[in-house]
Formats: sequence, structure tokens, C-alpha cells
Amino acid sequence: MARDDRTEKPTPRRRQRARKEGQFARSADVGGSLVLAAGLFAITLLGPAVVSSTGNAFREIFGEIAMPGRAVTAGGLHALLEVGLTTIGYTVGPIALVCLLAGLLAGAGQVGFRPAPRPLKLDFKRINPVSGARNLFGPNAVFETLKALTKLSVVGGAAALAIVPGMNALAAEVGLPPGLLGKTMGNRGMAIAQHAAFAYLVIAVLDYVWQRHRHERALRMTKQEVKDEMRQYGLPAEVKTALRRRQAQAARKRMMAAVPTADVVIANPTHFAVALRYDGSRTAPEVVAKGQDLIALQIRRIAEEHDVPIVHQPPLARALHASCEIGHTIPEELYAAVARVLAFVYRLARKRRYAA
Repeated sequence: MARDDRTEKPTPRRRQRARKEGQFARSADVGGSLVLAAGLFAITLLGPAVVSSTGNAFREIFGEIAMPGRAVTAGGLHALLEVGLTTIGYTVGPIALVCLLAGLLAGAGQVGFRPAPRPLKLDFKRINPVSGARNLFGPNAVFETLKALTKLSVVGGAAALAIVPGMNALAAEVGLPPGLLGKTMGNRGMAIAQHAAFAYLVIAVLDYVWQRHRHERALRMTKQEVKDEMRQYGLPAEVKTALRRRQAQAARKRMMAAVPTADVVIANPTHFAVALRYDGSRTAPEVVAKGQDLIALQIRRIAEEHDVPIVHQPPLARALHASCEIGHTIPEELYAAVARVLAFVYRLARKRRYAA
């Protein structure tokens, strides 16, 4: 079907179905930019503590190494390993945790907290080499490549804007003490990273807007699809239940109105009742009404009010109720039994006429 035919906005059910299949608007750049921004924030906040912990760790490591024969023993290696892991845990751990939380929040903010397990199922179409080659060399791949180059150029340009103005000041920093030089270079590096992160964040916002537009366009439906879905799912469950209840009541009223036209009602005295009519226009008697319990009682009451004969044949009543539908003729295997009942009813009617 041509994409030009998909001009209608997606219905809520179409969106729900797409979400179950793992189709939603999502930009990887949003997660990347937020993780970068969160990492820079954590480094800015925890930077002094990280530098202090790292300095203390190096002093302990050099102290262990400086002891003759200490570094090559099991105790010395254990001490070096403990210092290294502890330092990594205290310095890198909090920053990594902040980045992890930022990534989770970025993903949840775009797609929500409801998982979509269907995309995790094995689908051999995804490993089809033909479709894979089409994805690698198709128009979408060219577009993604150009988009990646554009992002790289923008982020690189933003970083250059932070680097170039300070190039002339580098000569004045020659001869600075190591501590001051390290602080100065750290500030310059942080400024470059902040410029790049801001540019990346702007790109992420634009990419998310584009992904939303692309997703909405992919979910569009044809006019016929909207009509079919509205016909099938358009009404709430409560309305459908009420309509079915009204339809059942109307069908019951029509059925009860047909009872006076019946030739006989075959009944089980306590449970079943089936009203039959035979006017010669059909090959066999027709079921005009049937019911169980209260409905059966109502059928017998109406039959009595209109002088329709009631014959108590429990096995036949149960068989007719189980095998016949209203408006249909009786099955062939019940012809003989019903014929005997009708013959009895006709004889009884003739006797009444003669007696009158």
C-alpha cells in the first residue's frame, strides 16, 4: 500500500499496538547528551574530592613501592590492589552512578517505564542478509551517515570555539607551578567539555523532535484502516455490553411474539420448552421459540394464553433445545419423533372441532 494513502492520524489503539511491538519515538542522542551533562556535573561537584583521593592513593602506592622488597610480596601486592580498587570505587563509582541514573531517566523519559518484551523475541527477519544490506546501503543509511557527520561537525565546532580564544594565553602559562598548571588546564578542559555538551544537548533536542515526527508519520493510517478499527474497537466495553443486552432483549421479545403462531410447544415440565411451527412452506417444522427455566416458563404461559397445545416430552424437549436454533428447521434425526407429536396434536384439534 502506498505511503501517500496514509493520511490519517493514528488512533489510540494503533499507538498501543505499536508500543507493544517496541515502536516508539526515541533518540539515542538524548541519552548520550544527558549522560555527558550528568558526568560533567558530577566531575565539577566531586572534582576536588577526586583529586584529593587520587593524590592520597598515589602517595600510598609510592610508599609501598619505596619499601625494599615490599612490592613483590603477596602482602605488598594485596595492599597495592586494595588501594587501587578503593580509589576507583571512591572516585569513579559516584560519577558512574550519576551517569547510569541519567541514562535510565533519559530512556524512561522518552518511552516510559512500561517494558516492551516483544522486540526481544527472536525474529529471523532481523538477520536477513538482504534486508541487512538494504539497511547498510539504502537511503536511510546515507541519511544517518550525513546526520552523524553533521553532529560531529557541530560538536567539534563548539569545542573549537572554546579552544581557539585561549590559544594566545598558552604561552603565558609556561613556567607555572605544577599544581597551578594542572588547575588551569583542568578548567580549560572543563570549559571545552561544557561547550561540547551544550552543543550535543541542542542536537539531541532537535533529533528527538525529528524522531517524534518520523514516528508519527510511520504510524499514520489509511481512511479505510481507521474505519475498520472504529467499527471493531470504537465503542467502549460498557456500551458494547449494553448494546448486546438490548439486542438480546429485542430478540427475546420477537421470539415471544412468535409463540402464538406455533402449532405445538414441546416441553419438559420444569426446565425446557421448544415451540414448533409447520405450515408446509418449509421441508420440516421450524423452531420459533425455545428457552430454559424462566424463559421456558414464559413460553408455556404465552402458549396457554393463546391455546397453543403443550406436549410434555422431556427427552425430545431436551434434544430439540440442544440441537436446534431459532428460525431453523429441526434436524432430520428428530423428524419421526416430532411427526408423532404433530399427528397427536392434529388429531386432538380435529376432535375439538367435531365436539364443537
